[in-house]
Amino acid sequence: MTNQINQKIAEDFLCAYKAHDWDGIRSLLHTDIKWTLPGDGIISGTAVGADAVIERTKTIIAGGVQTKLHHILVGQNGLTLSLNNTATSADGRILDEELATVLTVDNGLIIKIDTYLSDVSMMGKYFSK
Repeated sequence: MTNQINQKIAEDFLCAYKAHDWDGIRSLLHTDIKWTLPGDGIISGTAVGADAVIERTKTIIAGGVQTKLHHILVGQNGLTLSLNNTATSADGRILDEELATVLTVDNGLIIKIDTYLSDVSMMGKYFSK
């Protein structure tokens, strides 16, 4: 038995995200999934359940966010995605931030996602309520 999580989970998650493959994302999520994201923007807070996680993902994509992968970091109980998100809204708001998205995995499924941002206020302004 190996003492690490399979990196393929993160790769499959990113592929489904980029392809807007909601069923593909759903197939990777545990039924008790929770996704935390800091700040006070419309995507902030805790999304509970696969439907809420997918709706948050759709909101991010609808905001025109382009995601660049720097690294996938492998741990004993999960994976961390080192990412850069950029976007420019129609009214000129800018998003350009580094983030770490930590995927906690249980029995081969993502049970928790915690996102850490380099500029929480920028994200809040970009995804303002």
